[in-house]
Parts: sequence; C-alpha cells; structure tokens
Amino acid sequence: MECGEMLMPLWPVALLMLGFPVLEAYILFKLAGLYGWWVLVWLLASAALGVALIRLERVLWGARVLFSLQAGTSPISALFASGRMFLAAGLLIFPGVISDVLALILLLFPGTWRRPSALVPKAANDDVIEGEFRREADPSLPRQPPRQDK
Repeated sequence: MECGEMLMPLWPVALLMLGFPVLEAYILFKLAGLYGWWVLVWLLASAALGVALIRLERVLWGARVLFSLQAGTSPISALFASGRMFLAAGLLIFPGVISDVLALILLLFPGTWRRPSALVPKAANDDVIEGEFRREADPSLPRQPPRQDK
C-alpha cells in the first residue's frame, strides 16, 4: 500500500478539524456585527455553564457508577451518560454557536437526566399490605360466648 492511499481517509478528518474553528469564528463575527456585545455575554454565560457542568459531573459520575453497581446493572450506561455530560461541558466552554448547539443536543439526549429504572425504589414484596385491623362482630351471625382458657 502506498503512502498516498493510506493518507486518503484522513483528509476529511483534517478538513473538519481545521474547518470547524474557522466556521465558528465566521459565525461569531457575523453575530457580533448584528447583536454587538450581547454575543460576548452569551459566550461568557455558556463558558460559565460549561465549567459548572464539569464541576457537577466530576462529583456525580462516581455515584452514578456506584449506584448502578449496587443495583446489579452494568455501569456502562452511567459511564456513557457522564461522558456525554463532559463532552457537552467542553463544547459549552469552546466559544461558538455551533458548539453550543451541539452541547444542547447532547444535554437533551434521552437518558442523560433521568434516573435508570434500576435505581427507582421498589417495594420488597408486593403481596404484603401492612396495616392494623380490628375485628368487629357481624350482627347477622349468632353471638358466641367468650372463650375462657384454663
């Protein structure tokens, strides 16, 4: 195999890696021309949200994995949810509108925020109903004398 054939599949990746920041900058400059300093407020707010999301997820990922292991389920889904959150936080920190939209898509991905069904508390035994009762005499039955134990 020649060197040119081996490098051929890499050119789309290189084009994407170089083109994405250029496209982000182009869109940011266009929006800054339209909206002025509000774009800067948007960038600072999204970066602050990304940092807060990383701090939150840094604490929660271990608990997610631990709870899934305690429930007897595979921790892979918990790791994927944490990975999505970290990736979304990184995209929010990266300045740009496209990266923020991608981060919102990742955050709104189903299963990111809901608790797995294995972590929802269930009753130990659904056949048992706990409570108190009192026996009342039925007026239609003949009355029996009280029992006397010797």
